[in-house]
Amino acid sequence: MKKTSRKTKRGSKAEDIGKEIEAFLKRNPLASFKKRQLAKILGYTSEHEYARFKIALRQLEGKGGVQQSGRRKFESSRRVESAVGRLSFDKGGNILIVPEDPDLGEEIKLQIVVPPDGLGDANPGDRVAVKITGATGKVLVAKVTEVLEHAEKKIVGTIERVGSSYKIILRSRDLPSAIDISKKKLRGAEAGDKVVARLLVDRYSGYSAEVVSVLGEAGDPNVELQSIAAQFNLRKDFPHEVVAEAESITEEIPKKEIAGRLDLRNELVFTIDPEDARDFDDAVSLKKISDDLFELGVHIADVSHYVREGSALDAEAYRRGTSVYLTSGVIPMLPHKLSNEICSLNPNADRLTYSVIMNIRPTGGVVDYRFAKSVIRSKRRFTYEEVQQIIDTGKGDHSQTILEMNKLAKTLTGIRSRAGSIDFDLPEAKFVLDELGRPVEIIKKMRLDSHRLVEEFMLMANKTVATHIGRHGVKAKPFLYRVHDVPDPDRIGELAVFVSHFGYTLNYDGSVGQKQLQRLLQSVEGKPEEYLINDIMLRSMAKAIYSEKNIGHYGLAFKYYTQFTSPIRRYPDLVVHRLLHAYESGRELPELRGLKKTLADICRLSSEAERRAVEAERESVKVKQVQFMKDHVGDEYEGTVAGVTSFGMFVEVDSLLVEGLVHVREMDDYYTFIQGQFQLKGRRSGKVYQLGDRVKVKVLRVNMERHEIDFALC
Repeated sequence: MKKTSRKTKRGSKAEDIGKEIEAFLKRNPLASFKKRQLAKILGYTSEHEYARFKIALRQLEGKGGVQQSGRRKFESSRRVESAVGRLSFDKGGNILIVPEDPDLGEEIKLQIVVPPDGLGDANPGDRVAVKITGATGKVLVAKVTEVLEHAEKKIVGTIERVGSSYKIILRSRDLPSAIDISKKKLRGAEAGDKVVARLLVDRYSGYSAEVVSVLGEAGDPNVELQSIAAQFNLRKDFPHEVVAEAESITEEIPKKEIAGRLDLRNELVFTIDPEDARDFDDAVSLKKISDDLFELGVHIADVSHYVREGSALDAEAYRRGTSVYLTSGVIPMLPHKLSNEICSLNPNADRLTYSVIMNIRPTGGVVDYRFAKSVIRSKRRFTYEEVQQIIDTGKGDHSQTILEMNKLAKTLTGIRSRAGSIDFDLPEAKFVLDELGRPVEIIKKMRLDSHRLVEEFMLMANKTVATHIGRHGVKAKPFLYRVHDVPDPDRIGELAVFVSHFGYTLNYDGSVGQKQLQRLLQSVEGKPEEYLINDIMLRSMAKAIYSEKNIGHYGLAFKYYTQFTSPIRRYPDLVVHRLLHAYESGRELPELRGLKKTLADICRLSSEAERRAVEAERESVKVKQVQFMKDHVGDEYEGTVAGVTSFGMFVEVDSLLVEGLVHVREMDDYYTFIQGQFQLKGRRSGKVYQLGDRVKVKVLRVNMERHEIDFALC
């Protein structure tokens, strides 16, 4: 981490000093400091600096950012005494609580450990309340005071025989890597089988398991993906009453319903989606009102018309929280009848929508807007590739409108960029599968202008809705926001050290602005390490979550932001539709009053569902990657050193986005890890491998069960 210079201290404003004090105390939530002691730690040592430090501290105390303890010491106003969250294991086998309050968790890298004698009747995965009983540095010790929600104690793993006994080998982060299982509880499973098992817990003898179902042979492509669904508790099948309710809904729209809506069926409205998309929940339109004004329309499937609060459909959508997109297919939030038919904005079909219609200047300024329950008839179903072809050639269906859309989207991108919005450009791996679901090709999908076009219009609609609620006369009414906190200073410090090994400088003095991160991303554009640094920077940021309390969106540089544009696949968007319509209609609906009481729970559970979906999607990508590489053992690839450890270095194959390990035992010398430099240095040769190095590797072996790929240097 770059140390703050005396020159920087002298130039600091009181507000900046206050932020520095608050951030430091936030990272040390159990500690308290005398005024002079705190000033010395933060480097305000001269009398002049100390005087300004005291002014900043007094101002911060007045705002409630810090508080005094009994001995004239100062401490964080958010002193940690208790927490709520889920129990899990770390890699060392310690039992941790993952706090629901982001300020207590990953954002400040604070660990809360629960010793075995403090668990009570709780188990990993359970949602619990704990009381903090002690601390060692940033590690807090806690005791469970209440089990708020017992997790379903099912685990997924591979049966392994060890002598005459058996174990179930897990990849779960919440449990040890191996758990004993007696032969009589195998239920017909054999060594090498992938199984779903019930976790058995004994406070004295520890964990054991019994098999619930056998999925099949580990390594089989379909079995591996079934195991992901089971591992992350993804509900593949819908309950009978949910399916029945969906099937009872008719596709025909009553004339009375159309009469009460804004009729846009004769307008040029179309969808732009991936080639393999099966549901279309957003459509766009753009028409020129004058030389200096456009009407931009974002039209979203009106799922709330069909999925009513209190219905079986709503309860199931609430439980699922989101659709999950695995490499082998989607696990939808809503049944097929709704997600792919009635609510999907299919071309040449009348569909009910909720529209955000904005009058916007060619320079990107929104001068007016309105929200309307509407009905559309999409004139065309475009793929991203088709729209990109029109952008590149100027020719094709509705080419003039698409070219105007692209020009406006680029203007909106420029406005966001100047405001500090951080635009990550991370490619995705797309798998070409054979008839058995095995990957035969990995294609690196790049972001196109057509992707950015749709993204900008969706961002504008989401921002307009949130700004309307947050700024214009409904501040006291509850709402659901998409928020993104400022990054943790320690994480940014680590990022600065990381990028320095590639020759880049991130000026860092305890805080970092969006513009600095923007400049770093611009400087790596087009370089071999571009995607690695994009990925590491993204991991250094706070995680965006749903919240009923608006704190803004740091990454987008938006003061107000929500998610309105995907109610087919995200439950929060469905809730936003209901809230917006209730406020626009001016009615206090009974279901709205019920929603007020549960909004915090909706935000928490939706954020949890989103994290679970992201982890499952990443796992499904990893499964396909190792399946692909298993057929390419011995093949050679070019890659970039993406990580260096004492046991080897991780190399990412550029063309496939696949990462594997070159273990030190496979290298041509005895290599020593140089701590802090991210380097391995050969004892005899003196050769150095470090982050960002370009290397050629050969696929040495692939472990399907552990999802690990081993490389050797060529």
